[in-house]
Amino acid sequence: MTNLTAKDLDVLSHVLTAEEMACKKARIYANTLTDAALAQEMERIACQHAERFGALYSLLGGKS
Repeated sequence: MTNLTAKDLDVLSHVLTAEEMACKKARIYANTLTDAALAQEMERIACQHAERFGALYSLLGGKS
């Protein structure tokens, strides 16, 4: 892993939080939408956010 500065870690923390929240919101929308096509699209978007979260988290040495 590359040595990250305190500022890098701060920014990464904020981005991780944003990705996590976006994933959760998209999953909520997917579960509440009555249009099946829109619900499926929201689930796909949630998965993309989850993948980005995992990739960013792995930069910190975490396991995704």
